[in-house]
Amino acid sequence: MKSLFINSLRWWVGTNLPDEHIFIHPSNRPKKLRDKIQIYFRKWIVHPIKRRLSKYYLILLKNVTDIKVIGITGSAGKTTTKEMLASILKTENKTVYSYANIDPIYNIPSTILRCNFKARFLVLEMGVEFPGEMDFYLWLAKPDIGVITNIYPTHLHFFGDADGVFREKSKLIRRLSEGSVAILNNSDKFLVKLKDSLKARTVWFGTGGEVISSQEQLQNDGRMKFLLIFDKDPKKSVWVEIPVVGSQFVDNALAAAAVAKNLGFSLENIKKGLETYEIPEHRMNIIKLKNGALLLDDSYNNNPAAAKYTLKTFQKIANKKNKIVIFGDMLELGKLERYYHLKLGKIIGKMNIDYLIGVGKASKTTVIEAGKILGREKVAWVIKKEMIMPLLVPRIQKNSIVLIKGSRSIGLDEVVSRLLRRFS
Repeated sequence: MKSLFINSLRWWVGTNLPDEHIFIHPSNRPKKLRDKIQIYFRKWIVHPIKRRLSKYYLILLKNVTDIKVIGITGSAGKTTTKEMLASILKTENKTVYSYANIDPIYNIPSTILRCNFKARFLVLEMGVEFPGEMDFYLWLAKPDIGVITNIYPTHLHFFGDADGVFREKSKLIRRLSEGSVAILNNSDKFLVKLKDSLKARTVWFGTGGEVISSQEQLQNDGRMKFLLIFDKDPKKSVWVEIPVVGSQFVDNALAAAAVAKNLGFSLENIKKGLETYEIPEHRMNIIKLKNGALLLDDSYNNNPAAAKYTLKTFQKIANKKNKIVIFGDMLELGKLERYYHLKLGKIIGKMNIDYLIGVGKASKTTVIEAGKILGREKVAWVIKKEMIMPLLVPRIQKNSIVLIKGSRSIGLDEVVSRLLRRFS
């Protein structure tokens, strides 16, 4: 009887929704009865109804309109790819796409319900954190085009290793039907395993693929300039300048361009969309402070691969400036947490930076390892973000460049806000 009740709850809240979303409650539960009632009402009544409405509404839309559904997943670059793609698609037709910074289990239904009968493109970000989440997303929406940006070791606390990440994210592509299109990164060692094993037609971007870049250049204003090439044909190419710094974002642009190419968009509109897309907050934003110092705000998220890319870009931009790095914990790495924080410590130590502040329990390993090379006087470790400003502010000079990198829950975006107020 108990198992019947539990299974009924699972069915009602959302078919295939992982138990972590159903039965585990947040640690910061409200104390007031009114707030508790509101939360439980939304969880057990509003959201289950909303999920079913969105599922069947999308089925209706696909039956009576020409709407194309694009699903995007990957370990890094999902949001940037989504924003770039939406910017391109909007140049020709009404496009609806996922809100930023909202959990997909709530975001996807809300995004679907924002569509009207004039919408021609629906772009859904499908980030996964737990095993089984992709099954839930694919129950809600069946994409016509699936995109995987890359596979890195993220959320290892739940997936175990990068193979576990690959198994979950690749469901998006493996379940595409004939007539659908898979857009995949040809430079990713996991994704190339999918070659010749899919029902969907596959379009590869990146080195050796049908959509590639050449002659990447970091401009003085922080933009990335590159030659976008289709089908390895110089006649099908155009120069593009994307308003974000970092070579990793070129891959995101290639993924977005590959989708648009498949949908019949011209090179001119692809270029226009890429060059005018709006950069999401806290993702490699370059900000000039009032005293002349530069702030590189990449405080939205942190994982081993993203951290390496960010540090590489920071080194290129910094040149001979006074280099300061604020490094927050990389979360959900499971048993490999210490290994990756140690590895990043060695990388930072070899960068010849002027000062490193580690924030959070796990980053202590990073600070100790970097300090072996930089010297103990050039590193500091704090347990809470509130302890950063007294160490940081006196060290910011006119010729300084400050990188802030950390996982969202560490709250380093608040440090960015405080710096902007302090130097405004």
